[in-house]
Amino acid sequence: MSHQIGGVTQTAQPSTTISHWLDNDFFPGTSTTTAPVTNPATGEVTADLALASAHDAKAVIDAAAAAFPSWRDTSLAKRTQVLFRFRELLNERKEELAAIITGEHGKVLSDALGEVTRGQEVVEFACGIPHLLKGGFTENASTNVDVYSIRQPLGPVAVISPFNFPAMVPMWFFPIAIATGNTVVLKPSEKDPSASLWLAELWKEAGLPAGVFNVLQGDKTAVDELLTNPKIAAVSFVGSTPIAQYVYTTGTAAGKRVQALGGAKNHAVILPDADLDLAADAMVNAGFGSAGERCMAISAVVAVGPIADALVAKIAERAHGIKTGDGTQDSDMGPLVTQAHRDNVASYVDAGEADGAKVVLDGRGVAPHGGQGGFWLGPTLLDDVTPEMSVYTDEIFGPVLSVLRVETYDQAVDLINSNPYGNGTAIFTNDGGAARRFQNEVTVGMVGINVPIPVPMAYYSFGGWKSSLFGDTHAHGMDGVHFFTRQKTITQRWLDPSHGGINLGFPQNG
Repeated sequence: MSHQIGGVTQTAQPSTTISHWLDNDFFPGTSTTTAPVTNPATGEVTADLALASAHDAKAVIDAAAAAFPSWRDTSLAKRTQVLFRFRELLNERKEELAAIITGEHGKVLSDALGEVTRGQEVVEFACGIPHLLKGGFTENASTNVDVYSIRQPLGPVAVISPFNFPAMVPMWFFPIAIATGNTVVLKPSEKDPSASLWLAELWKEAGLPAGVFNVLQGDKTAVDELLTNPKIAAVSFVGSTPIAQYVYTTGTAAGKRVQALGGAKNHAVILPDADLDLAADAMVNAGFGSAGERCMAISAVVAVGPIADALVAKIAERAHGIKTGDGTQDSDMGPLVTQAHRDNVASYVDAGEADGAKVVLDGRGVAPHGGQGGFWLGPTLLDDVTPEMSVYTDEIFGPVLSVLRVETYDQAVDLINSNPYGNGTAIFTNDGGAARRFQNEVTVGMVGINVPIPVPMAYYSFGGWKSSLFGDTHAHGMDGVHFFTRQKTITQRWLDPSHGGINLGFPQNG
C-alpha cells in the first residue's frame, strides 16, 4: 500500500513510527527500542523513532554491499541521469522538505529552505561527475608502453550526520558518493530523522536502484556497527569534537577511510576601521541565525581598540528586535532542538554572568511567539568576556554571542590561533593589507573577509583545521571526489609481430 505526499510516492508505515530505509522501502527492523521525536516549538512528541539493533544495522549494510557491484558498473551517463532527475525533483519540492526540517529541528522556514538550497548546490556539483572523474594518460612512457590512471569507487560508505542540518550536511556527502559509484548508508540524528526518509523516497522516484541509498536510524549501537563492519569502506561524520575523535579513531582502527568534522569556536575580528553597521548586522546574522545551532556560527566577537562600546550597542539594538517563536509562524529565530540542550546553553549564560561577564541582552526569559511548551532561549549578548570563561572556551551551540575586547590586531590573531578549534573565522575591515595579512596568518580552515559565515560553494571544499577536523580530506568539492574514490594506475603494452623473445631481467625504462 502506498500514498503520495507532495508528489513523492510513500509506502505506508505506522504514522507514529519512523523506521529505516532498505532496498527502496521502509524497513521496520527487529529492535523494539525507540526514542521520541519532538516538535521543539511545542514540546509535543510527534513520533517514535526505531533505534536499530546490531542485527538491523547489519541488514542495512548488507543491502548496500549487495547493490554495490551493479551500481559501480553502471555507466557514468546513466548515473548522471539519475543525479539530474534527483536535482529536478528536489528543486520542485524543496519547500516540502523545509517544512519537515522546521517541524523536527525548529529553525524557521526561510532558514530551512536556505539549508536545502545549499545542499542542492552539492547535488548540482555531482551532476558534473563525468568531467571530475577523468584520469590522466601518457602515451609511450616507455617504448610502446602507455600509462594511464583512473578513479574507482570504494564500496559501501557511511554518512553520520548531526541534528543541526538534517538535509544539507548529508547532501555534502551522498551526492558525490553516489555519483562516483558508491552505495550509501545514512545514519541521521535521532532528533530530526524524517528528512532522511524524504530524501530516500526522492532518490527512489529519481530512478536510483534499490540498495544504493539506505537509511539507518539509531544511536551508538548503529554508529559502532558502521564504524567496525568490514563491509563499510569509508565514513563521513559531522558532529562534536569528542565524537569526531571517537569516530576517527574507531573507524581508522577498523581500516576505514574516515573524514570526521568536529566542533568549532568561530571568532570575528572587528578592526577599528570597519564599517560598524555592516559588522553589527553580520554579527547578529551569524550569531543568532538558526538559533546559533551551526558549526559556522560566530560565537566570539573580538573588538579591537576603541570601537567596542559602539559595536556592542549596535549589536544589542539589532538583536533586541529579533522575534523568537515557532518557525512556521512570522518569527526570526526558532527554538533550540531539545529541552536538555536549551537548559545546557542557558547554564553557560549563568556561568558567564557569575564569572563577571556583562549580560547586555538576556534571552533566558524570552517571551516566545509560539507554543509555551517549546524549548525557548532568545538572543543573548555578553560583553567583557575573557578567555578563561567557559562561555568562551566551550562550544555552546546556541544563540549566545560573546564580546572579547583586545587592544591590537596581533592580540586578536593570537587569541584565535591559541584556540584549539580552527573551523571558521572572519575579519571586518576596510584595510586590504590587514585583511591579506589576516588570511595568511590565522590558523583556521575557512576565512571570511567582511563575510561572517564563509561557507564555501560546493565546488570548493568545507572543513577546518586543528580540533575541528580529523582526517586529511574536507567535505565536497574535489576533496569529496577524492575521498569517495581511489586511484588506479595502469601500465600497458600491446605486442605487435616484431616483439622480442623472453627476457627475465628486471624491467627498465628505455
